[in-house]
Amino acid sequence: MIENLDLNQIIFLLVAMSASAIIVGFMAGFFGIGGGLIMVPILFYLFSFAGVEHTYVMHMALGTSFSIIIPNSIISTMTHMKFKAVDFSIVRTFGAFVMIGVVLGTIFAISLKTSGLVLFFSIMTMIFAIYFLTEKEKINPAPRKINLIYRVIFGFLSGFLSAPMGIGGGVFNTPIFKIFGYPINVAIGTSAAIGFLIALIGATGFAISGTYFNINVPLSLGFINIPTFLIFIPITTFMAKIGAETVHKFNKRLIGRIFGTYLFIVACKLFYDYFSF
Repeated sequence: MIENLDLNQIIFLLVAMSASAIIVGFMAGFFGIGGGLIMVPILFYLFSFAGVEHTYVMHMALGTSFSIIIPNSIISTMTHMKFKAVDFSIVRTFGAFVMIGVVLGTIFAISLKTSGLVLFFSIMTMIFAIYFLTEKEKINPAPRKINLIYRVIFGFLSGFLSAPMGIGGGVFNTPIFKIFGYPINVAIGTSAAIGFLIALIGATGFAISGTYFNINVPLSLGFINIPTFLIFIPITTFMAKIGAETVHKFNKRLIGRIFGTYLFIVACKLFYDYFSF
């Protein structure tokens, strides 16, 4: 891996990771998504450049993404709490079923090859891009109670589908909460809190599974690359706070459109890259 790179290549990696961390951190706080939707593709390309084995490069991107999301989601949640935009009654109950989904989703992700993970990531991202580009913000929305059946179904699916994508689940949970009438800022804040649970379990699962497969990547804990984690954390946590404060100053409709446009671009790029495998 990195031991085979020359000085210029190493400098490029460090600069690229630092620049990426600025964008990831801001978007994590702004969209309440943990940053995984932008971080996974970036890490995928950077790890590929660094020479990580093709078989495990996407798994490494997912595991490392989860590890970075953990502190990001904490900072983002704490910031949203200042704006009273986190509904902890939803976090406590909905989150329990999310965690079950993450465990099973991680097992599913480990069983897929890199090409399968890339295709899965691109398809799911495109679905939610279309949703955010076409949905309409309700006028004076009145939150409806999410009954037990919906909590079980949506919570499990959120966790299960987040694992093979290396994300904090905001792309699933934010629209779910909006469907039930929650304003976009509350949906984002609550999603950020649930993202902590998803990231913690996901990171643990990828760390353990990577150790089991005995992958040959220096300075890594299973499928989590430690140097990348250390580079991203101080930058992303700082930027997540700024992003979370900024979202409350924007028009809610505009937020959804920006989010959808971003997801559409990411989905198209990864779907194109899928055909290179």
